[in-house]
Amino acid sequence: MPKIDEKLHNVTARLTAAAEAAGRHPQFVKLVAVSKTQPAEALEAAYHAGQRRFGENYLQEALSKQEALAHLPDIEWHFIGPIQSNKTRDIAEHFDWVHSVDRLKIAQRLNDQRPTPLGHLNVCLQVNLDAEDSKAGVSLQELPDLARKVSQLPNLSLRGLMAIPAPREEQAAQRASLARLRQALEDLRAQGLALDTLSMGMSADLEAAVAEGATLVRVGTDIFGPRS
Repeated sequence: MPKIDEKLHNVTARLTAAAEAAGRHPQFVKLVAVSKTQPAEALEAAYHAGQRRFGENYLQEALSKQEALAHLPDIEWHFIGPIQSNKTRDIAEHFDWVHSVDRLKIAQRLNDQRPTPLGHLNVCLQVNLDAEDSKAGVSLQELPDLARKVSQLPNLSLRGLMAIPAPREEQAAQRASLARLRQALEDLRAQGLALDTLSMGMSADLEAAVAEGATLVRVGTDIFGPRS
């Protein structure tokens, strides 16, 4: 994997430049390397280049990589894919973060199945910003009620919101869409919820996402290349 370190450096430089352009300190924008369909060797190469946060969409694939990389300390595993009810136990037991909670039933199962010794499971609520039938996510209208209920679950730590907006080419249009997620987070804070995380932005729109306050940016292709 000779180019992963170079690609990772380039993405990190983009994030730093975007943060500085937005008047933000780069330390408040963290990179999640989206490693779905990539072999464990690619993740290990990124690890040795300094990356620690990895985002996986497919549970069985992720569990296999976790086993293969168990010798590496301090990896932070993020589950970012759709969640089926029969997968919640393994997710609750093997991940540090879940970005894709979009209904109370899933949140309750993750809460009930989280092993106590692992501490709180960090979760974000996935919002379907553009009401796309092809994407999961709670609507902006239903978000406040879901957020209040999830925030009361004792084994979960509700950290913030996640979205995958419809693709837009112009940065102004990207920012307008992502600003709606930022505003939703601010509205929930005003209602008393202690949220600190906006998981948004990918390879094509990370500059817009950082400008709108992203704290976790999920990048795959620009680090690992095309999916296998």
